[in-house]
Amino acid sequence: MHIGLIGGIGVAATVVYYQRLTAAAQALGGPLQLTISHGDIQTLIHNNLADKRDAQAQVYAKAIDQLAAAGADCVAITSLGGHFCFEETKAISKLPLISAVEPLDAYFQKRGIGTVGILGTRVVMKTGLYGQLRQTKAVALEDEIEHLAQSYQDLAVSGHCTNEQRALFIDAGARLVSDHGAAAVVLAGTDLNLAFDGHDTDYTVIDALDIHVDILAQLATGHITLEQAMGKTDV
Repeated sequence: MHIGLIGGIGVAATVVYYQRLTAAAQALGGPLQLTISHGDIQTLIHNNLADKRDAQAQVYAKAIDQLAAAGADCVAITSLGGHFCFEETKAISKLPLISAVEPLDAYFQKRGIGTVGILGTRVVMKTGLYGQLRQTKAVALEDEIEHLAQSYQDLAVSGHCTNEQRALFIDAGARLVSDHGAAAVVLAGTDLNLAFDGHDTDYTVIDALDIHVDILAQLATGHITLEQAMGKTDV
């Protein structure tokens, strides 16, 4: 199945999606049909902060039209923060959308994880992954959400993580575990790999991007159906 990615939101997240998706598809025996449409992170940030869901959905719809014209069979948004208008986009999309958020609850439950700490955009942290964790408790550093969100936005726009930013996020993760009872810390911002990759922590880190990539790779290589990837039947 030909996978379409809405990328560029930000560039670093798109690059890691491309790297991990190609590697995962190869491990499953390939081949991979993939097309990426480049988006604009500043437009996404503006619409996200202003909660302009319909406006961002229209932006996505244009990208989806491009991907459909290129032969894509389905689409994924390469940003968990960019999922804030997922339902609005799904309503006007020419192609099926594969969510990065919907599979997470079941993933945590299968691994016996009852409480997760959330790092990501302001909306993602405040809503506990858009309220889609029904069997899993989500916790955040409530008093520090604004600072963490701004630091994450700066990281995503620059595509680079400073030592100060890395220390901030790793420490935030540690306190989600020690002070708020999280059994694992979820990287619910697709650029957070820049802070955590290659750096050991004494707590469990789950990159939500990897769960999404695994589903897309299985779909691309025929190991699951579109209905399974969309959560309509069990994977």
